[in-house]
Amino acid sequence: MSFTSIKIIAVLTIAFLWISCKHDPAFQPTPEPVVVDTLCDPNEVYFQNDVLPILISNCTQSGCHNEQDQAEDIVLTSYDQLAASMPDFQDKNWNKNELIEVLVDSDPEDRMPLDAPPLPTAQIDLLKRWIEQGAKNSECNENSTGNCDTTSVKFSTFVQPLIQQRCLGCHNGNNPQGGVSLNTYAAVQTSALNGKLYGSLIAASNWMPKGGQRLNDCNLAKVKKWINDGAKND
Repeated sequence: MSFTSIKIIAVLTIAFLWISCKHDPAFQPTPEPVVVDTLCDPNEVYFQNDVLPILISNCTQSGCHNEQDQAEDIVLTSYDQLAASMPDFQDKNWNKNELIEVLVDSDPEDRMPLDAPPLPTAQIDLLKRWIEQGAKNSECNENSTGNCDTTSVKFSTFVQPLIQQRCLGCHNGNNPQGGVSLNTYAAVQTSALNGKLYGSLIAASNWMPKGGQRLNDCNLAKVKKWINDGAKND
């Protein structure tokens, strides 16, 4: 075989491979929630299950600490971003821990969330417990085995605290996400009875809570039971 023939074959081979690469779409994995085998310990606070939903809901709205706006160069959308933005987030001295300090500041102009009610004491205590336990990037499987009690699901003891922890940061104020406000019982009831609340929780993609784990099966069952019972203010 002549040298010219070898060159032609080589050129044709490269061209074939280039065309194949150009027209074969790159593999795009579908983001899925991470499922872990460890069942949740009620005495433990888990970053992915407990802490991140609070940060996403209350701190990452437009203009705040999300990856696009990065207010004050702080991003709170993941454990790695938190660690990079606030290196002292593991400090158990609350006066030196910037994450806790900005949440309890007595000056409304300095306290976070900005231009919003202060974080409930129960949520701040939860963050402190997580830090005291080592501030680990931890996660657990919230689905218990056969222990989900849906016999009496009340707005005051289940639905309202759930919305406050996982939803209210985004769905509050004058410009709530998606135009959906959940800051009053009436607003929650409207969203519940028109199907938007539950539909957003079980969506195949872009489910709520935004950027967090999908609600576990038990919590979904409780929300559905409350809605089916008339979404009462009890």
